[in-house]
Amino acid sequence: MSDPLATSFGRAARTYEAGRPSYPEAAVAWLLGGPERPRPRVLDVGAGTGKLTRAVLASGAEVVAVDPDPDMLAVLREQVPGVPTMVGTAEALPVPDGCVDVVVLGQAWHWVEPVAGCREVARVLRPGGHLGLVWNTRDESVPWVARLTRIMRGSNAEAMLAAGDPPLAAPFSADRLERATWTWSREVTRADLLAMARSRSYVITAEPRELERIERELADLLDEVGATGDAAVALPYVTSAFRAAA
Repeated sequence: MSDPLATSFGRAARTYEAGRPSYPEAAVAWLLGGPERPRPRVLDVGAGTGKLTRAVLASGAEVVAVDPDPDMLAVLREQVPGVPTMVGTAEALPVPDGCVDVVVLGQAWHWVEPVAGCREVARVLRPGGHLGLVWNTRDESVPWVARLTRIMRGSNAEAMLAAGDPPLAAPFSADRLERATWTWSREVTRADLLAMARSRSYVITAEPRELERIERELADLLDEVGATGDAAVALPYVTSAFRAAA
């Protein structure tokens, strides 16, 4: 994860925690393998502030969190106390061979070099284990949400998903990739929406003049949709999940 955008999140860790959504319970259950894996040992890679970590933990699984940014992990430890955390990347996982049942990445695989990442994931999986990838993206079939994205600029994740399936390499195969989606929405205030926007890598790294434009256009849009004061609006999402067995 050497991309400057990929390593920008730590400077906005608390904003990320405030602005990013969790994941639907059904999506997390599917990602982990369903009832046939009642209590898997899970490695959450690119865990950030623990949005997926806490959802995995709530499912009854055992979880270890890995992220390249110590500042993100510091917030994770506050939000999900007791979960083991380690600094590392998908390409260089700081855990032994064959130690987990599932490796998951939430909002993170698009930052991973797939050949090295797949090789490392396969190394740490137990026999019968699998890789699980998940993203929340805003539902841009809603006009004001599409305008929101235009203001903030589309992300690497959104571009990757629009192009097709996430890239995989040996020993994982696109022919054996399972896919599932969920649509849902969450009630968000103006503060929530601003935090979400400010947690995006493009916005975090924007030059002052560009940041000024983004903030001005966001304010105008939020006024128009009624996200003023403590008033809430429904922000629609699509959750896209993928499972791949080695």
